[in-house]
Amino acid sequence: MNLIITMFQYPFIQRALIVGVLVSLCAALLGVCLVLKHYSMIGDGLSHVSFGALSVAVALGVSPLWISIPIVIIASFCLLRIRENAHMKNDAAIAVVSSSALAIGITVTALTTGINTDVSSYMFGSILVMNEQDVMISIVLCVIVLALFILFYSRIFSITFDENFSKASGIPVGRFNALLSVLTAVTITLGMRMMGAMLISSLIIFPALIAMRLQRSFSGVIIAAAITAVIDFLLGLVISFLLSTPTGASIVLVNLCVLLIVTAIQKIRGK
Repeated sequence: MNLIITMFQYPFIQRALIVGVLVSLCAALLGVCLVLKHYSMIGDGLSHVSFGALSVAVALGVSPLWISIPIVIIASFCLLRIRENAHMKNDAAIAVVSSSALAIGITVTALTTGINTDVSSYMFGSILVMNEQDVMISIVLCVIVLALFILFYSRIFSITFDENFSKASGIPVGRFNALLSVLTAVTITLGMRMMGAMLISSLIIFPALIAMRLQRSFSGVIIAAAITAVIDFLLGLVISFLLSTPTGASIVLVNLCVLLIVTAIQKIRGK
């Protein structure tokens, strides 16, 4: 217990705690909608786009967030347009965009800075990469994401379950799908600084899957996902510090264990 108390006295842990809790909340809320819309792997695709953008930013010597956020938002719009208008299926479109962006990022890195510590931290995650400026930007953007989700909760609920009914009701489905894509893009970009491009999609998928096994109503699932995401993040952060394991991987493993436990309990009760 003394070690855990000491842990939270380190500035880099405090920064990781603030950003991690906010990003986990945003990812959990958006994740429920994305999973229900069968669009959960967009997180994986956008994280690869973000890695490509971050690699270019590192090569140019500019602030990564200012480069990656607009590029990832543009990519989210492109995926949305492909989903709505093209004959290519969702998973194929995401695979094309993510693999292309990852290839661009690796190529740019190889031709410029090489695979150094900064680039590796973006791919696999590190709580050491966040400075005070990153924290302030992350806090502001996460608060905006949460505020917009709460403000348009009823509309997001409607387009999540039945887009055709929403259109008939006069809801601008295209605009709110675009809003959902933008919020996801911002959350992914902020979260991958800690989780890494390889693991950030887990923040979107796991809490939603766990919550759906605990609750039945949409509001219940949203609340359960938010609580689960924050608790699992805190447990993963503590385990990472105590065992000196990568933060992102520790958080994912905690989520996996919780999902397996909840699934097992559900099956036992079902029997």
